[in-house]
Amino acid sequence: MERKSAQRFDPLPGRIAHVGGIESLVLDGHRYYFGFDYSSDIVLSPLIDDPEAMAAFASEHMRQTTGTHDMDHWASLVAAATGSSDLAGVAECEFTTEGLRGALPAPESHLLYLLGAATDWDDWFEESPEAERACERLGLDEEDSEFIDQCLRAVQEHGPRARPDEWTVARFHLGAAVRHLPGNWKVLFAPVAEGIANHG
Repeated sequence: MERKSAQRFDPLPGRIAHVGGIESLVLDGHRYYFGFDYSSDIVLSPLIDDPEAMAAFASEHMRQTTGTHDMDHWASLVAAATGSSDLAGVAECEFTTEGLRGALPAPESHLLYLLGAATDWDDWFEESPEAERACERLGLDEEDSEFIDQCLRAVQEHGPRARPDEWTVARFHLGAAVRHLPGNWKVLFAPVAEGIANHG
């Protein structure tokens, strides 16, 4: 029987032919799949809500250590990603728009990890000299993305007004991450920006 043509998704810029596997998350009860490079902690694809389309995308744009593979090979990996994750517990991979909008990402949370993996936590300080100065005053290492966890922890424990420099750094980096999210990641995780604004 001839396989029906799956919906096509464009690859993310600069993330073609990586070695990786398949992960998934649930947003508002709807499951989305995505490619992931475990060796580099980088998201490799848009969020794809159709298993067949995810397999088709991976067969065209991704590899494994054994090379390229056909859709049937990738379909088995997509099926395996439905109920498990190599990145986090199943409950940590479930999100709601209301939750994204209502709270800041917790330090060391899977949400924070995904924001970093989707954007590769690029150096955005040129966009905000104010955040860079706050980072310098705090003595934070700009090359170590874990400083975001440190700033978020301080803000959540003491409040933005008591920790203005930490809040400046955390607010800027989370906002920049949302602005720089690739493909439909930006659309689906846009409520994170509302959560930032709600805590200002």
